[in-house]
Amino acid sequence: MDLFADQAHEAMPLAPGACWLPGFALPNMAALWSCLQHHLSIYPAQQMMTPMGHLMSVNTSSMGTWGWVSGPQGYGYSAHNPATQQPWPAIPAVILQLAANAAEKAGYLKFVPDSCLINIYTPGSKMGLHQDKDEQDFSQPIVSVSIGLPATFLFGGAQRGDKAVRIPLQHGDVVVWGGESRRYYHGVAAIRPNQHPLTGNLRINLTLRKAK
Repeated sequence: MDLFADQAHEAMPLAPGACWLPGFALPNMAALWSCLQHHLSIYPAQQMMTPMGHLMSVNTSSMGTWGWVSGPQGYGYSAHNPATQQPWPAIPAVILQLAANAAEKAGYLKFVPDSCLINIYTPGSKMGLHQDKDEQDFSQPIVSVSIGLPATFLFGGAQRGDKAVRIPLQHGDVVVWGGESRRYYHGVAAIRPNQHPLTGNLRINLTLRKAK
């Protein structure tokens, strides 16, 4: 049973400090998509390796002062693309404004992220339950933007074993979490094969954070 079917166009609280905003990014999607296409043509996504030596099932790229990186040294942030040793590009104004507007809608004022992680999912890709805990600034929320194929977002609690709510994210949906839920466990179930008119067989997720 889909717990959210009747509230598809309403802002939905998920937990203390957490909110799901269905369709919030749709009015800005044309400009958002143009920025992403340009970025990925210059800074193509790469398949990073976990500290345990396994390839991640998603491909990643970054924007901002700090890009999220993973490798044998662990998870963290770097000012340089590990594939090229070049600095990451600035986050475009349209993405910064979208993130600030979504954060404000969820009750967080003056959010200015310094990192935008771009995760690209293909059918079968997934993200296990994890905490976002590599940042130095936990006072700011996380803003997550969904583009393309639908996904089931898993939003749990403060402990790994806490039951996760299954959220059916669609193209243009935004999820914001911070405050008490800032370090709640979350993940993405395996993406099902499908086609989207904008992204084809891909789901693209933007995760905006204040890293440092």
